[in-house]
Amino acid sequence: MRRLVIVESPSKIAKIASYLGDGYDVEASVGHIRDLPQPSQLPEEMKKGPFGKFAVNVEDRFEPYYVVDADKKKKVAELRRLLKDADELLLATDGDREGEAIAWHLVQALEPKVPYKRMVFYEITPEAIQRALGETRPIDDRLVDAQETRRILDRLYGYELSPVLWRKVGAGLSAGRVQSVATRLVVERERERMAFRTASYWDLTGTFAPSGQDGVDQRSAFGARLVAVDGARVATGRDFADTGELRTKGVVHLDEAAATALAEGLDGADFAVRSVEEKPYSRKPAAPFITSSLQQEGARKLRMTARQTMRTAQSLYEGGYITYMRTDSTTLSEQALTAARSQARELYGPEFVPERPRTYASKSKNAQEAHEAIRPAGEVFRTPAQVAGELSGDQFRLYDLIWKRTVASQMQDARGTTATVKLGATASDGRTAEFSASGTVITFRGFLAAYEEGRDESRFGEDAEDSGGDRRLPQLAAGQPLAVQALRTDGHETSPPPRYTEASLVKALEERSIGRPSTYAATIATIQDRGYVRTKGSALVPTWLAFAVIRLLEEHFPRLVDYDFTAAMENDLDAISRGEEDRVRWLTRFYFGDVGPGSDGAVAGGGTEGPDEGTAGMTMDGVKGLADDLGAIDAREISTVEIGEGIVLRVGRYGPYLEATGEDGTPLKASVPDDIAPDELTPARALELLTTQSDGDRVLGQDPVSGRTIVARTGRYGPYVTELIEDEEPAPAAPTADGKPAKRTAKKAVKPKPRTGSLFKDMQLEAVTLEQALQLLSLPRVVGVDPESGDEVTAQNGRYGPYLKKGTDSRSLASEDQLFTVTLEEALAIYAQPKTRRGQTVKPPLKELGPDPESGQPMVVKEGRFGPYVTDGATNATLRKDDDPETITPERGAELLAEKRAKGPAPKKRAAAKKTTAAKTTAKKAAAPRKTAAKKTASAAADS
Repeated sequence: MRRLVIVESPSKIAKIASYLGDGYDVEASVGHIRDLPQPSQLPEEMKKGPFGKFAVNVEDRFEPYYVVDADKKKKVAELRRLLKDADELLLATDGDREGEAIAWHLVQALEPKVPYKRMVFYEITPEAIQRALGETRPIDDRLVDAQETRRILDRLYGYELSPVLWRKVGAGLSAGRVQSVATRLVVERERERMAFRTASYWDLTGTFAPSGQDGVDQRSAFGARLVAVDGARVATGRDFADTGELRTKGVVHLDEAAATALAEGLDGADFAVRSVEEKPYSRKPAAPFITSSLQQEGARKLRMTARQTMRTAQSLYEGGYITYMRTDSTTLSEQALTAARSQARELYGPEFVPERPRTYASKSKNAQEAHEAIRPAGEVFRTPAQVAGELSGDQFRLYDLIWKRTVASQMQDARGTTATVKLGATASDGRTAEFSASGTVITFRGFLAAYEEGRDESRFGEDAEDSGGDRRLPQLAAGQPLAVQALRTDGHETSPPPRYTEASLVKALEERSIGRPSTYAATIATIQDRGYVRTKGSALVPTWLAFAVIRLLEEHFPRLVDYDFTAAMENDLDAISRGEEDRVRWLTRFYFGDVGPGSDGAVAGGGTEGPDEGTAGMTMDGVKGLADDLGAIDAREISTVEIGEGIVLRVGRYGPYLEATGEDGTPLKASVPDDIAPDELTPARALELLTTQSDGDRVLGQDPVSGRTIVARTGRYGPYVTELIEDEEPAPAAPTADGKPAKRTAKKAVKPKPRTGSLFKDMQLEAVTLEQALQLLSLPRVVGVDPESGDEVTAQNGRYGPYLKKGTDSRSLASEDQLFTVTLEEALAIYAQPKTRRGQTVKPPLKELGPDPESGQPMVVKEGRFGPYVTDGATNATLRKDDDPETITPERGAELLAEKRAKGPAPKKRAAAKKTTAAKTTAKKAAAPRKTAAKKTASAAADS
């Protein structure tokens, strides 16, 4: 009996096949095989029908229309061929909702004539694979329903809302159920920073040492901070509002003069201990990793992005090193508990392990407890030292983190004592000053011997919360005199709220129950790819474009970016996965609203239930036709931000720019450089930009040929020269065949596009001449014609510097001056050399790996534009981050090439979808009853 086992990733095949043995053929689907097409890719006969707008029939139970992805048709054909020789089909895709949907799509596309079952495992070990073989089950329609609803929901949301952004903000923008809310969080934090006003305050610190009959014990010196004056607490950063005003009543606000006067008054005063308080200290270990906490710790401790963390975790899972990395459950299996406790006992001692295993409650109400937390794979964990020879780079560092967290989760609490000492004296002016010092002594490290959780940045400094460090105070008693070694006054300024990092944004989304932890990496990547957020170090900084988009959504579609509403939708999707909510009913409410067809009037009242209860108690307006009537949205107002002092910022087609009116009434404009964050654009900085950039254009003179004015100016991408074209100047008519000027028609003339040219690197805006400007505007320059090919050779200046172009072949020039001096002979000599990238020389292969077992061609490792890659001359495969070009093995090279071949070529963009047999077949299925139609989704959980 032969069984065909289909997994998602090709890198799993070899290991799983070795565990299954003979009688099993293991093949990969390489992720999703079907999805909703773009409406433009629908067959012509469907474009005007009910599927035409979304590829979803919103009029008939939200029936989706799916097609096999163009780059997966070859894979589907291969799977069908293998299925012909199989007696049973085992669908071993990942164990989450997305994997369940992929399994369903495989059944729909392959139409197996043999029995098929789901085979689910959460780690790739012999024990887990054999256990999964004995626990096969049918496809879970409830999980598929939830994933399909998510895919359709995101299609409806994005396709209804994105056109609003296109028409009112800018072309090519997108909105998404989770991405828009994530962007709003980042924008709101920047608004807080922009509104923040600094407050200054001073404090007093001292260094003290116990004194007695034997003199002063200098070795026991300790530091303490002033906490009260005459019984009133001294103000710290926490006591000031973001407006800079003191918000706490009854506290003493010390300025520099007051702090200095108090220090002088305490000079020579008699200090003594007033009280000593000791209390036990205890700290529990953190729960094992779930997806979101792994991403947070990966950012804090390893400086990895969420996407890097998930990519590395995926490779560890597929390699059999850790369990499945997309989970929101903190549960550990009995075998894992035993393994972690045994390892902690062996490595740290029996006293470090509690009598009973520790269990952790999942924060997520909908945590899938059938899953485990992320942990090392196997019934006996391999220590980092044991895998050091197999893993390197990010893989080793992440495995080490997961191993430590898992073992520490089953260890004893850290214990110790915390002592707080109050000391004081009376100043010469009669005021009493009280100082305080605290120290924690760890007497038993417990889980800290293995692991300590990282922390996000605090705006209030180290006193925000105890760091858990070991700081010891000397033995002191009430009434004991103290010697003063030093008194220091220190000035401080309050800090604005810290910007989100990837770690803190993931934490904020999770705390609000927005989205799924498995989607956070894709969501953060999406808002960066869309140009809404950029990084500055580890901080996430919103762009001005994001300000315009979020303002539009907040003012005109507030419910769609409401945090509670978005979280409530996530709970509804979870309810669908549990069979507690009907997908069609829910999608009907979301799209048509509470008054739409088939809606339940009982939910139209608009209750106050929170997100934990879903949207059942909330009014649902529906997203249908959001872009139908946009008259109420003022595009100019949406894209305008008041900077102050008569200066406004506008988000334009080519980026943000400033506008103001000069003292003489002339309009001023200036582009805003990308490296200026929104909270850094103060009125003073804006005025500086307007002053330096827009005293207007620097007029260089007239072009003697066209008569147009040539000016120099600064733009978004640097200084450049251009020509001014009057509004009424028509485009010159094309000459006739005999060379005579063409007669103008009555049609409206098209305004000509002005010529522009960027200044060379050695040119200054203030010094560029008319002659230089005319040279720049003459580019591209025709160098000559290649006598062999007949192609014209031109010299051009581009984004990456000066270059030659002949047909589609481009070659770099050594300097910008060559643009005007290079001859045809010199250009042809450059083309006669082997092609390199921007001045690079031809390099030999980094390593030779021998013949490829599949193609038989020699495999070599080369250095490419995007990093090292392995090639057999026909197929190129980029090395992963943990693949060292110097130590990579032939087996690893062959594996990378096999994965690349399995994925097939990248899909080519087509002007219009062709009618194919496959499309016709799918179209017929779309019209069939739902359970036999093309039904479930294969999209990734990230929203569009």
